[in-house]
Order: sequence, then C-alpha cells, then structure tokens
Amino acid sequence: MSGWLPLAPCTPGACVEPVRAAAAVPRAVLRLTAVVILVLAGIALSPLGGRIPAEWVRRWCRMIVRAIGVRVRVTGASAPAGGLLMVANHVSWLDIPLLTAVRPARMLAKTEVRRWPVAGALAARGGALFIERDRLRALPGTVARIGDALRAGAAVTAFPEGSTWCGRAQGRFRRAVFQAALDAGVPVQPVRLRYRHRDGGPGTAAAFVGEDTLLSSLWRVARARGLVAEVEVRPVIPSGAHPDRRALAHAAQPAASQPAWTHAALVAGVLEGPHGQLRQPQVGVHGGRTEVLQLPAR
Repeated sequence: MSGWLPLAPCTPGACVEPVRAAAAVPRAVLRLTAVVILVLAGIALSPLGGRIPAEWVRRWCRMIVRAIGVRVRVTGASAPAGGLLMVANHVSWLDIPLLTAVRPARMLAKTEVRRWPVAGALAARGGALFIERDRLRALPGTVARIGDALRAGAAVTAFPEGSTWCGRAQGRFRRAVFQAALDAGVPVQPVRLRYRHRDGGPGTAAAFVGEDTLLSSLWRVARARGLVAEVEVRPVIPSGAHPDRRALAHAAQPAASQPAWTHAALVAGVLEGPHGQLRQPQVGVHGGRTEVLQLPAR
C-alpha cells in the first residue's frame, strides 16, 4: 500500500442505495442499448483524433450520460484553453464523460481501466495516461509524463483522491499530481461532482465503490430513476497562485458536503436508533481517515 494507492471505506452494501428492479428492467435495457450504440460510434470515429471538433466531443459525452437516464446540470464558467490540469472528486465511472463534457482532455487512469471491455480501448485511443498505482517508484515518471503533456498545451484530467467515494463523504486530495502543474507552469481547474435525486437529496446509485464491478454499476444506474449529475466548474487557480503542491491541493479540494461522522456511521451500518432517530457515534481521525470509536447505546 502506498500514498498513490489510497482506499475509501465506501462499499456497495453500506453506501449505495438499492434500486427497485422489476418495473425498471425494460427501461434499463433500452438505456444500455443506447449507451452501447453511442460508445461504438465513438470508437468508430476515434481514429480521427484531433480532427473531431471539441464541441462534438462534449455533446457526445453528455449524450452518453443522458442516454443512461442521468440528467446533467453544469454551473460555472468554461474551462480555459491551453495547458490545464483539471481535477475533481471521484464518485463514479460517469465522472469521466461528465468532465470530458467540461473540456476534452487526456485522462489520468489506473492501468486496470485499460482492461475494461470497450471503455478501455476507447480510453487508450483517447490518449489516456495510465498509472501503475501499486508501484510507488513509477510515480516520478508519471508526474513527468503529465508535465510534458501540460507543457505541450494539452488538458489532463485527474482524480487526486486516488479512489472512488460514494458521494456522502470524500477523500483528501493527494499532492503528487499537482506537482506536474507547478512544473509545467499551467493553471488548475477544480470541478466538483455531485449526484442527487430530483428532490435535491443525495443519490448514491451512481457510486462505483469497493468491490463493485463495472457491469453491476452500469445496470444499477440504468435502473435508477430521477438521478441528476451536478457539475460545478469552480474558479480556475492561476499558475503561480500557490507556492507548493500542498497548498495547491488544499486550494483545489472541495468542501465536504456532509459531516464526517455521518458517513462513518453509515459505513458502520448504525445510522438509525430504535425509533428511526439519527444516532451520532463518537469518531476520531487516524491517518486521514474518519473511524467510528464508540457507538451510543440503543
């Protein structure tokens, strides 16, 4: 285990809300069929590379998210042109098309993504930079490759948490990738991603966490109803605004959406007391992770 390979405490059983199955199956099949058609169209056109207008790529990515039944709300200004490090919290595989809809970019992805059916080939053709997360010695070389891409005027998208979280809580932004932006002298574009129900409450059906598989996550999202993806393009952080990668990572980190103890209790499976009231456990922070120390008596 290394700082480049952090793990979130989120699991499908503890954090991901169940989706009612029976009535949703025909609709889910139609949604997945539409997604497959769009992805295959993207693979067919991928050899054209940079000749495809960026606006077409943005629209195609939004169509993929919309095809699987998720509405998209984007707020904030457009991402600037030129070399740019775009960073965001990480919840779902849906994060990738959502961020590409903000600005097409080279994706920083774990090597396992290369083996994903269809999506892996599409990521490779799109110029993804693959990380060997379990090899700490490979980290300096990876940072150097990111810096080279940024100096060449490319946008690179990264998820500095290093792991997916369910969306009720989030991880700490790791600093390494921000060194590439400092070395290349380019700005950082923070983006905050949230998944909600139409009524505004948090929705975790899109979360891709723990031992979840891509196919099971696809099926769950396709069956969900009323899921909304909120993409908040936050103010860009200019080059030179912060002296080191620690300060830069802290500036890009989005504020937590819920108290840490709420998520800790959720993972522990102890959110409700005997009459449905919320029971607050005693928690502590160890190594940057919130842990339940003691639970109130029922």
